[in-house]
Amino acid sequence: MLVRFVLWNLADSKTTIEELRRYLRDESVDAFEEVPGLRFKAWISDELTERWGAVYVWESREAAEQVLPSRARELIGKDPDIGEEFDVEATIEGEFELFELSRRGLAFES
Repeated sequence: MLVRFVLWNLADSKTTIEELRRYLRDESVDAFEEVPGLRFKAWISDELTERWGAVYVWESREAAEQVLPSRARELIGKDPDIGEEFDVEATIEGEFELFELSRRGLAFES
């Protein structure tokens, strides 16, 4: 398994976090739901520091190397400021109340 972390600073970008949230609701979440080998993806943001990014968990390095259905680079206008990959040493799911994890977060609250 492999984890990929990407992060953009939007301070000098041509887009905003709100515009990126619309992109998630209208396009990106649906597209990533069909990506083979993607076990988990979380889109992350920090409005105070104008940062946007994602954390991916992949079944294999081969799955992580495929072309992805993302327009984030196009919308933001640049490559991520940080892009790193890590091997997964171990995984666990703790106790939780929310059974369904898909389609949760700020993009779906409005």
